[in-house]
Amino acid sequence: MEWKNIFRGFAMGTTDLIPGVSGGTLAVVLGIYQRLLEAISGLFSKDWKRHWAFIVPLGLGMVIAIGSLSRLIEYLLEHHYAPTQFFFTGLILGVLPMLVRQADVRRNFSGIHIFSLILCIVLMSLLAFIQADKESGHLITLNWMTGIGMFFAGWLASMAMLLPGVSGSFMLLMVGVYPTAINALTSMNFPIIMVIGAGVIGGFYFSSKGIRFLLSAYPNMMYAVMIGLIGGSVFVIFPGVDSGVESLLISVVTFLAGLAIAMFFGSPKRLPRQ
Repeated sequence: MEWKNIFRGFAMGTTDLIPGVSGGTLAVVLGIYQRLLEAISGLFSKDWKRHWAFIVPLGLGMVIAIGSLSRLIEYLLEHHYAPTQFFFTGLILGVLPMLVRQADVRRNFSGIHIFSLILCIVLMSLLAFIQADKESGHLITLNWMTGIGMFFAGWLASMAMLLPGVSGSFMLLMVGVYPTAINALTSMNFPIIMVIGAGVIGGFYFSSKGIRFLLSAYPNMMYAVMIGLIGGSVFVIFPGVDSGVESLLISVVTFLAGLAIAMFFGSPKRLPRQ
C-alpha cells in the first residue's frame, strides 16, 4: 500500500468539499493526476493489485477529510469566506505554470488549441454567474425518485472532480444537491451518503477511462482544455476584494500561501516534465 497517499487524499477530500475548487486540480498540483486516472480505470485489470495499492490509501484520506472537515469547511466559508477562497485562488493560479511547461505550449499549441483554451476560460467564467437559488433547503429522507436523482448527481460530481478546474461540489450546487450532501455528512445520514457515494464511485470508474483515452489520443487539446478550465475556475471562486484592511491583509497572506504551495509542488525539480 502507498500509505503516503493518505495525506494526498486528505488534501483532495478537503478541496472537494468546497464549491468552485477542484480535487482534480489538486491532483495536478500533487503530481498524481495521470497516475490517478490510470489507477481508477485499471482497478479490475490484470495489474489490479498495484492500482488498488494506490487508490485505497488515497480514498481513505479523502473519506477522513470529508468526514472530519465538513463542519470546519462550513465554518470557514461562513466566517472567513474571502481568506479561504483567496487561498484556493492562489493554489489554482500556482498550478498553471506547471501545466504550461508540461504541455510545451510554445512548441505544441496551434491556433485551434489557443481557441479551445480561451473558450474553456470563457465557459468556466460564465459559471460564476450561475448562482441560482438552489441552496434553500436539503433533503432528509429518500424515496425511489429522489434516490435516483441523488445517485446521478453523485455521478455528475465525480466526472467534474476528475477534470482539473471543474468542481464536483459546484456541480452538486448547480443541480441543487450540495446542501443535502453537506447536511448528510454533518448529520451522518448514511442512506443519503451511500446513494450519492455509489454515484460518485460509478462516475469515477467510467469517466476515468474516457478522460485517460482523450489524454492519450489528443494530449495537446486536452492540455489546452485543462489549462482553460483551471484558469477559468478562478473567476468562479474569486470572492472579490474586501474593503477591511485586516481582512484584506489576511487574504493576501492566504493567497500567497496557496500560490507558494502550488509552485513548490509543481517546480521542475520536484515534478519533471512527463
